[in-house]
Amino acid sequence: MPTIELAGKSYEVDEDGFLQELDKWNEEFAEAYAHADGIEGPLTEEHWKVINYLRSYYQEFGIAPMVRKVVRETGLDLKRIYELFPSGPGNGACKLAGLAKPTGCV
Repeated sequence: MPTIELAGKSYEVDEDGFLQELDKWNEEFAEAYAHADGIEGPLTEEHWKVINYLRSYYQEFGIAPMVRKVVRETGLDLKRIYELFPSGPGNGACKLAGLAKPTGCV
């Protein structure tokens, strides 16, 4: 299994870079991964709004929510979510949230 090193710690990831040990996620991981993924500066309140919503939904239902639900529940439109996470809500936001690779339309 591949690993990545962020902020001096190693994490197991799948071939697409999604965290495999979900319990090892923390805010330091998200900040470091954001920088490695090309997001400039520290994560903003809007970034955390999406990340925390994704984590909460995943913990409750065991899957990532559909994009429409993320838009509705965070109050951020899809264009803004793509501005925050240039690689998209599935690849970018879910990776930073420490979720497993989403299936379907995230």
